[in-house]
Amino acid sequence: MLKTDQLPYLNPVTDRRVALITGGNSGIGFYTVLELYLHGYVVYIASRSKSRVLKSIKELKREARAIRLQYTAQQLTSERYLGELYFLEIDMVSLQSVLQAVETFNTLENHLNLLINNAGVMSLPYSLTVDKLEIQLQINYVSPFLLTTKLLPLLEKTADAYPNIEPPRIVHLSSIGHQFAIKYFDMNSTFHYQPNVLFTWFRYGLAKTAGIHFMKLLALRNPKILCLSVHPGFVMNTNHFTYWTRLPIIGMVFWCLFQIFGFFFGVSNEEGAYATIKCCLDPRLTLENDNGKYFATGGVELEPSRVARNMDYAARTWIWTVHQLSERGITIPN
Repeated sequence: MLKTDQLPYLNPVTDRRVALITGGNSGIGFYTVLELYLHGYVVYIASRSKSRVLKSIKELKREARAIRLQYTAQQLTSERYLGELYFLEIDMVSLQSVLQAVETFNTLENHLNLLINNAGVMSLPYSLTVDKLEIQLQINYVSPFLLTTKLLPLLEKTADAYPNIEPPRIVHLSSIGHQFAIKYFDMNSTFHYQPNVLFTWFRYGLAKTAGIHFMKLLALRNPKILCLSVHPGFVMNTNHFTYWTRLPIIGMVFWCLFQIFGFFFGVSNEEGAYATIKCCLDPRLTLENDNGKYFATGGVELEPSRVARNMDYAARTWIWTVHQLSERGITIPN
């Protein structure tokens, strides 16, 4: 497995590479940002909480300093520069917030090298956002779709302006949970049934499958940009399971089950971030050979489910999403 210290290091002064990541202030997003920062990237951490991001930035800088103390003298003189860290306000449960974030970002930077759709939620009870979309579907798929398509002009501009460096990349966090998407895939399925303990996973699988569809179709439509999906692994020590562990009585049962499952199959946040980091920085990944692919724990290339790799379903997913956004007054160019 390629180690992160074997990935390219950059000087942000002479070779400014810009990354935007959603939900980069905690979990695997934190370690993704840490590696990008150590490798010289200018990173915008997009989140709804400025205070949490600013606190995270302090922790990231402290962690980076500690890591640099472990460098050898040769490593310190081999142009290993730290990047820059900034906050960008975005709330994934609001499509208008996503549009505002894009507008703000376009005033701050004239190019974008990495877009990482990292923010996500898991197994929540059924509820609708202010945009009248199921919450898991909006946060895990529709809002990232909107963010990505609205930033595509900047990504394409970057590809054209810098033809002699690696092409821009879009990395979308998926999950093995996409396997919960049923054979007869339908984006209009709400799965608003009881018990929630069962049907929440179908809603989750639908959203994660739609994200893989998005990357595969985007790879065909935008051949200048490397589009990849990532399953980070069973990261059990995140706040994704807060809803379940806080339930009265049954919460203790879920907590015990998660601890047991995590012991045998789980990975740490740091280990879970590796696949994302590889997809962001590995120079061996190319447009010709890897566009639209799906990577799993440890950066291993895998095939997603039959439903997720079905391009007919992918086209239907794209059309459905464009239609849903159009109904809410948002136009997505063809």
